[in-house]
Amino acid sequence: MSLRNLNKLFFRIKSYISFIIKSKNKHGVHSPFVFDLITKCFNKKNPTNFDQLFLKYKKELFKNTSTINVTSNGTISNMRQVSKISKSTGISNKSAKLLIKLMQYYKPTSVIEIETSLGLSTAALSISLPNSSITTIEECTETGNIAQNLFNKYQFKNIKLIIGNFNETLAKQLNKNTFDFVFFNGNHTKKATLDYFKLSLSYIHNNSFFLFNNIYRNFEMKQAWEEIKKNPSVTVTIDTYQWGLVFFRKEQQKEHFTIRI
Repeated sequence: MSLRNLNKLFFRIKSYISFIIKSKNKHGVHSPFVFDLITKCFNKKNPTNFDQLFLKYKKELFKNTSTINVTSNGTISNMRQVSKISKSTGISNKSAKLLIKLMQYYKPTSVIEIETSLGLSTAALSISLPNSSITTIEECTETGNIAQNLFNKYQFKNIKLIIGNFNETLAKQLNKNTFDFVFFNGNHTKKATLDYFKLSLSYIHNNSFFLFNNIYRNFEMKQAWEEIKKNPSVTVTIDTYQWGLVFFRKEQQKEHFTIRI
C-alpha cells in the first residue's frame, strides 16, 4: 500500500474513533427538533415498495458490464465498467434507505443534487418524492446518458438531468428557483465544497436544508465541514459520519450534534 493510501486509511480510522467517542443516540439529545428527527425519521422503517424499487434499479446497474469513459473535473479517466462504478461509488443500501426516510420526513418539493453519477441516489430521491421537482447535475456525458436511460425506463418523470461542468451549470440552475433541499454529492475537495455551499446559500429559505455526502472522505472534506459548521447562516448541524446535515432555522439556537445511526 502506498504512503498516500496509508495516510488516508489512518485518517479514516482516527476520524471514526473520534466520531464514536463524541456521538450520541436519541437518549443524549435534548433538542426537540433533533430528537424528533431521530425517533420519527432515522429510527422509522422504510415502506417495502420503496426499498424494492431502489434495489431493482441498483441490480440493473450491477448487471451492466459495458464500459465507458468517465469524465471527472474536466478530465477523462481510463475506460471503466458500469457495474464496477456502481459498486465502488454508488450509494449503499443503508444510505439509500436513510435518504428515502429523510425525504419522506421533510418532503422537500424543490431539490437539487450535485453529481448524478449513474443515478442511484437520484433514483432514491425520485422514489421517495414522486411529486417533487428534482434537478440533478452530472459532469460526465456517458454516465449521465446511462442514468437518463434508466430514469426513462423506470418512469422517474420528476427528474431533470443537466450535464455539464458543475461550476457553470450549478449557478444557472440555482438562479431559477429557491430550493428546499440541496444534496452535495460530488467533487469532494475543500474548495469546491465550500464554493458550492456559499453559492447555494443565496437560494434557500428558513426551512431549507443541505446534505453533504462523505464528510470524512479525506482531510479536505473534514476541513470544509468544520468551516460550514461555523458559517453565520447555519444554525443546526448533524454529523452522522457518512453525512453532514445542515439547517438554517432562525428559531433554533446554533448547535452541533454528532449522532450514531
